[in-house]
Amino acid sequence: MSAARTAPAEPVRYERHDAVAVVTMDRPDHRNAQNSAMTYALDRALYRAADDDEVKVVVLAGAGKHFSAGHDIGTPERDAHLPFDRKAGLWWDHSDKQGAESRYARESEVYLGMCRRWRELPKPLIASVQGACIAGGLMLAWICDLIVASEDAFFADPVVRMGIPGVEYFAHPWVMPPRIAKEFLYTGDRMSAQRAYEVGMVNRVVPRTELADHTMELATRIADMPRLGLALTKRAVNQAEDLQGLHSGLDSVFGLHHLAHAHNAETAKDSLGGMDVRAMKEASS
Repeated sequence: MSAARTAPAEPVRYERHDAVAVVTMDRPDHRNAQNSAMTYALDRALYRAADDDEVKVVVLAGAGKHFSAGHDIGTPERDAHLPFDRKAGLWWDHSDKQGAESRYARESEVYLGMCRRWRELPKPLIASVQGACIAGGLMLAWICDLIVASEDAFFADPVVRMGIPGVEYFAHPWVMPPRIAKEFLYTGDRMSAQRAYEVGMVNRVVPRTELADHTMELATRIADMPRLGLALTKRAVNQAEDLQGLHSGLDSVFGLHHLAHAHNAETAKDSLGGMDVRAMKEASS
């Protein structure tokens, strides 16, 4: 194995081990909550992997105890109000707008737009998931082609507690059966790694101590395949999902998601229905 090459320090680490790039979210003190800075750092790292001809497979991981606790709705580095150079679409800058115009523009870019962009990475992408994979964390795992989960991993989308019909990248009825998706959303309960495996959302469940090695072993095995063959196969399966309604389904539910935000803004404390990190934890306990 060649020596790993690491990018300059930022919210995401990039390393390459022979034909496998490992992209690691690196905000462990905040359970890898996704602020905009992390989102754009992820985008840069995945572009780097796409551009590197020596990389054939990419692993997406999270530093620390948890893969990702979702969107950043309360850390000191929350930056939803700040402008960034837009990469995923042509919507205008959200930072000098108000109300639904601001929310829709920002989330079209950093949530739905980025996830669609990363799903189309023409190299296999494997999520290596431990601990919490909640709400926005689901979106990152679901855009990956394969998911390897540790035995202590759990999955949840509790945003119905905010009056919102699931996270922005609404892949729920495609990554699990519809009735399971409804239970998952209606209750907001945690789904264990074993249950996620049983319903087909996760490929493999392994002991926590073996997660990194097992994921790398799988990635290395896949990297033995021809690069173009992998890219075309990924495209074929993605097209099949889109023919089953994934692309149009994401668009339709994204509109419902923003209807809920707008309703909250008119009738509650804020567009999240007054729910902050503490309130969400208390409601889910």
